[in-house]
Amino acid sequence: MQPKDFGFGEDEKLLRDSARKFLEDALPIDKLRTLVAPDHVEAYESDTQPVYYDESIWKQIVELGWTTLAVPEEAGGAGMKMVAVASLAEEAGRAALPSPLISTLVSTCVLREAKSDGASAALGRIAAGEAATMAMTNATGSWEADDTDVVAEGAGDGVKLSGTACFVQDARKASFFVVAARGDAGVGLYCVDADAPGVEILPDQIVDLTRDQARVRFDGVAVGADAVAATAGSGADAIRAATPAMLVIIAADLCGAAEWQLQTTAEYARVRTQFDHPLGFFQAVKHPIVNMMIDIDRARSLVYGAACDIDTGEGNPQLSARMAKSAAADAAAFACGRSVQLHGGIGFTWECDLHIYFKRQKHNQALYGDAIYQRAKIGELL
Repeated sequence: MQPKDFGFGEDEKLLRDSARKFLEDALPIDKLRTLVAPDHVEAYESDTQPVYYDESIWKQIVELGWTTLAVPEEAGGAGMKMVAVASLAEEAGRAALPSPLISTLVSTCVLREAKSDGASAALGRIAAGEAATMAMTNATGSWEADDTDVVAEGAGDGVKLSGTACFVQDARKASFFVVAARGDAGVGLYCVDADAPGVEILPDQIVDLTRDQARVRFDGVAVGADAVAATAGSGADAIRAATPAMLVIIAADLCGAAEWQLQTTAEYARVRTQFDHPLGFFQAVKHPIVNMMIDIDRARSLVYGAACDIDTGEGNPQLSARMAKSAAADAAAFACGRSVQLHGGIGFTWECDLHIYFKRQKHNQALYGDAIYQRAKIGELL
């Protein structure tokens, strides 16, 4: 039986409220716009897409201990519940936070499932404030662990990685990569510094201005035994075990951003007038706004239900997390369409802040599988 309120207690409420207050003060919408959308030509037509990132905010995030939340206590972290991590991810989405926080939380969830000395050392680095990201997706977009294009040769202190990981999130913000690589005995996980010899980061051009993405090429990169987070054959199991937590984090981000879209659209409908009435007076406006709210609340319930399943070890986290990601992706798609439509002629312009969230949502919808993909996986599980 699930605990009351999905186990979301006073500690979690304090974290959520303090995170919201910090992000409202440190990254109001006018500052976000200046940071990530100063010029569309620079953003989309330059040879290398800029990294829109305020390192001072990241340093404050580290000082607040947000990177330690999912790190177990024995590795130097706070060891908080998954519902707490989900609430933080939701606030990051609400603020469209441009930082490696989400990627670091995802990497943390994979590393804690590896349960090795190398993984504990990497978790300690994250707890100390280093950003990490997963390098596991192949050129076709598959992030299933067995499909990695990176190959590991050798063993012990003689491991060398070769190949390319694609769609690596926040690659130019991360201190190190958690690389899924195939060896003779199966897939392992290896921690590789971003500036290690043989590592080349090839930035992608993406629409989402709140994060960066890249292909990371490994050319005979040497990995010491102390940087092996999961030995060959056990890395894929760690990724599969962490999949529910990964999906919950992205789904929570989707819900947070959708909530911002809802509140911003509702406020616009209150102040914008047409035919001597506020826009919200008309049923063609008020009904879609209510439907946005219903979709977001449904998705949020599924997100925290899945997080609770992870915390309690009850239920079926794989099933509930995929349900949450599917519902959150659908809610985000609806919120994107209606928020732009209900803002009228200005809604699709660069000057309107909606496009920042629209693009983050579209990126997150596809990340680790869109709604259709998740429903296909749910069908397999059932």
